[in-house]
Amino acid sequence: MEIRNIAIIAHVDHGKTTLVDRILQTTKVFRDNQETGELIMDSNDLERERGITIFSKNAAVTYNDVKINVIDTPGHSDFGGEVERVLKMADGVILLVDAFEGPMPQTRFVLQKALQLNLRPIVVINKVDKENCRPDEVHDAVFELFFNLDATEEQLDFPTYYGSGKNGWFNDSLTQTDNILPLMDGIIKYVPPPKTNEGPLQMQITSLDYSSFLGRIAIGKVTRGSIKENQTIALMQADGSIKRNKVRELYVFEGMGKRKATEVIAGDLCAVVGLEDFNIGDTIADIDTPEALPVISVDEPTMSMTFSINNSPFFGKDGKFVTSRHLRDRLMKETEKNLALRVEDTDSADSFNVFGRGILHLGILVETMRREGYELTVGNPNVLVKMIDGKKHEPYENLVVDVPAEFSGKVIDLVTQKKGEMLVMESKGEMQHLEFEIPSRGLIGLRSQMLTNTAGEAVMAHRFIDYKPWKGPIPGRNNGVLIAKFGGVTTAYSIDKLQDRGAFFVDPTEEVYVGQIIAEHIKPGDLNVNAVEMKKLTNHRASGSDDAVRITPKLQFTLEECMEYIQQDECIEVTPKNIRMRKVVLNEEERKKSTRSMQSEAVG
Repeated sequence: MEIRNIAIIAHVDHGKTTLVDRILQTTKVFRDNQETGELIMDSNDLERERGITIFSKNAAVTYNDVKINVIDTPGHSDFGGEVERVLKMADGVILLVDAFEGPMPQTRFVLQKALQLNLRPIVVINKVDKENCRPDEVHDAVFELFFNLDATEEQLDFPTYYGSGKNGWFNDSLTQTDNILPLMDGIIKYVPPPKTNEGPLQMQITSLDYSSFLGRIAIGKVTRGSIKENQTIALMQADGSIKRNKVRELYVFEGMGKRKATEVIAGDLCAVVGLEDFNIGDTIADIDTPEALPVISVDEPTMSMTFSINNSPFFGKDGKFVTSRHLRDRLMKETEKNLALRVEDTDSADSFNVFGRGILHLGILVETMRREGYELTVGNPNVLVKMIDGKKHEPYENLVVDVPAEFSGKVIDLVTQKKGEMLVMESKGEMQHLEFEIPSRGLIGLRSQMLTNTAGEAVMAHRFIDYKPWKGPIPGRNNGVLIAKFGGVTTAYSIDKLQDRGAFFVDPTEEVYVGQIIAEHIKPGDLNVNAVEMKKLTNHRASGSDDAVRITPKLQFTLEECMEYIQQDECIEVTPKNIRMRKVVLNEEERKKSTRSMQSEAVG
């Protein structure tokens, strides 16, 4: 049976997972009466809520007697570690582009990786049913992008399909059909069969799965020879060591699941059960003539955060896993499959430095952990600085903002304050398309400020470019915060009196503790306030003093917004039920002492 391995790459929200849904439905993976719903591949709760793909996944369909392995990849550059290794399993890529937005920064990031691996591209321009879409202009922009990324002549001669994943049609012209069969025929025609070499077994482990029955499962593509059930193999690791191992069970992908197999030949993807102590990037080779494949390299992390145990007064109220041992074990387990993540011990046994690709990358990890029942404290994100030729360098990003023309001045002003430099300014219909080069530090907290200043209309995306010389200090948050002076239950009476001082993050009757951040101050500088004061009740009424209390609803911050909001002396308490911001030092007197000692050190 012939095989095709294809990865689908696209910017966030351009319709990648919907296209996979259509492929699965067209090839009758599900029975006609089976309820599948939408976004079948995004199986993780977090992926469904946010509408983004975080983990790459595999499905396999059969069309015209050809087996097509479909690999759904993340579109966000924060999950670049996931993308790079998964592309190693593919022989071709479908580049999916929105007919209005055109190629975006993240598209560029993944496409560059695919072209470097010599994968054959097919371009699909999606959402041509949308108003003011511009499929022809987008096609030209895609060609220009390929050219800028040094595509080969063969790669530049890419086939293009147009259509609408939502309405279930794709065609090689703008004529609407009633199915996606032209695209399926295109995959078989343009994606080459897997290249296989003659010789004994070689297979690289490119991703992991876990099952409570079978343990850890190694997934990859057999590049040479064949692998059999119960075969004894050599597991070749990155450090050069070779371990003898046995394949207990073999599975190939079929539909959305896996089917047991006795032998898998070169070119196909498979899952291997029974291996011990393997890592991503290891090579499974023939026991008699072991040869290793090149180790997978992944882009370096650009950001770090400190993860510690929860030491607030509300410690242990919500979570099941609260000790430093729980935290350490969970972080170490994550590094096994999350290649772009690194964990280091600190001077304290209760804290760990975690390095990742960006705020979203680290935020997803924290969110996943709290859903699993962990309690922890996370500090504010810091970019990683490198010394190059004796000079301090920091990561820079390419920032793209699409915004209605009337707000473009505000956006430029904001980004310039954060040490960004404008490279491109052009009109796209009624929208202004702006491109900047900005230090990664400048992006922290920028999204919320930008949405506030553009009435929520700005669409921003960014990707890492390179390390460049340090840009100097960047202004952080303008306003201070209001801090709880006393612990207890907040009262409507107190919050009502304090409302003119700031915008609150808590509602009346919420429990707070000393040192918790409960509101944003309207001025710079922090203020300690009493939010738990009860109204003094007397037995006579004064005219005008019993007006109804009017409380503005509290500001709800997501975890990422909290991470961008906090300053150096603040942290976030994360539990399965709550996310609270607080000062690192809860006691007011001790906070003042530590501030004074830091100031005297700075002067000294």
